[in-house]
Amino acid sequence: MQFGRTYEEFEVGAVYKHWPGKTVTEYDDHLFCLLTMNHHPLHMDTNYAENTTDFGKNVVVGNYIYSLLLGMSVPDVSGKAIANLEIESLRHVAPTFHGDTIYGETTVLDKTPSRSKNDRGIVYVETKGYKQDGTLVCVFRRKVMVPTETYIKERGGEQPGRPRLKEQEK
Repeated sequence: MQFGRTYEEFEVGAVYKHWPGKTVTEYDDHLFCLLTMNHHPLHMDTNYAENTTDFGKNVVVGNYIYSLLLGMSVPDVSGKAIANLEIESLRHVAPTFHGDTIYGETTVLDKTPSRSKNDRGIVYVETKGYKQDGTLVCVFRRKVMVPTETYIKERGGEQPGRPRLKEQEK
């Protein structure tokens, strides 16, 4: 299984469809809210959401959807990244509700070699998240510093920190 890409492997215009999707549960939403101390009743209080909002039910906190999409993109985009440099924009386009399944895809918008070090480059991508019915819910653009093939080779290959099984050393 591929886990991220080197600079050379990115092509401007390429689209990576992240798989599998993730069905968002009430537990996921509440846990994320509790961990991040977001106690807005729109996310946590069913009575409030049903009786005082336009939605008539709880809305999944948007930053969870963003975080979910960011995580989904790791195997395709940033698994080998040296650093996530910038989130240029983040838009929550439509609400997500408990029981919705989120899917994501990332388009490579541009890539630029590093000006200061020749063993890395900057990849500019846009990730879109959508629900099971195709409704766009979240869009963000980011810049990721990724290594070149030379960087990977000089640091011990694809998985330099992975220990070897002692039985294999005999």
